[in-house]
Amino acid sequence: MKLPPLNSLRAFEAAARHLSFSKAAEELYVTPAAVSHQIKGLEEWLGIQLFRRLNRSVILTDVGQTYLKSVRDGLETLSDGTERILNREAGGALTVSTLPSFAARWLLPRLSRFREKYPDMDVRLSASDHLTDFAREDVDLVIRYGHGNYPDLHSELLLNEDSLFPVCSPALLKGARPLEKPEDLVHHTLLHDDMRVDWEMWLAAANVSGVDSKKGLTFNDSSMLLMAAMEGQGVALGRSTLAEQDLAAGRLVKLFDMELKGHHAYYIIFPPERINDPNIQVFREWLFEEAQINPGRFMSTPD
Repeated sequence: MKLPPLNSLRAFEAAARHLSFSKAAEELYVTPAAVSHQIKGLEEWLGIQLFRRLNRSVILTDVGQTYLKSVRDGLETLSDGTERILNREAGGALTVSTLPSFAARWLLPRLSRFREKYPDMDVRLSASDHLTDFAREDVDLVIRYGHGNYPDLHSELLLNEDSLFPVCSPALLKGARPLEKPEDLVHHTLLHDDMRVDWEMWLAAANVSGVDSKKGLTFNDSSMLLMAAMEGQGVALGRSTLAEQDLAAGRLVKLFDMELKGHHAYYIIFPPERINDPNIQVFREWLFEEAQINPGRFMSTPD
């Protein structure tokens, strides 16, 4: 990379922020002459005038104003990265980002076992569904739901594609409109997440007609969707990974035999240069172990 000296960039940023060589010098604990010398050297290195020197002040040229944003962004990125590295070395904590629904329904119920096995290792869990910028965010490892194609990142399959199937509260099986066959869904509220197409696809695969796949309650989080189903507010399409604990505990029951194969899976993702990081190695190996534990695999269709 073709870069000017870091000290000259720091001097330029400070002088541009204050529009004063003297104030920049106070901030950097050097003399005004040293700041002037650093900026002159930077201008010569670039072959571009960055400041206009007036009698008692300085102002940025148009090019200097444009260059200031790039320099400021670069210094902030360098500062943030340095702080993250120092904090990581000092605290030893691992920051994990994952989807809110996966955190609540799969990861959180298992973290107590991690604490028992690794009591000296701290984990910070961040529930988020936005794309992680490892260069700017204090995140070590993410778990995401997708196709596994994450350019320039190390990606490993954690859990295979979900199956989708109707689930509801056991209380709904005892009501005036028992759910004995898929056609009985016409008498019940359908619960949706943001992917409303899922119910349409499931009904088509089950060859069910007369049920409006677009009506019902919609939630923007799969965890809330399953909570509503447990409370008897309707019938949801449960994802196998997220619903398995509640099925095994009897809080939900699986309806019918028809399952719809999902097209996404859960992946562990982190920067490739971190593959030998001890904390990441420990946590990813534990995740793989937990992925093999079956809490009861899906409860059978109720009689």
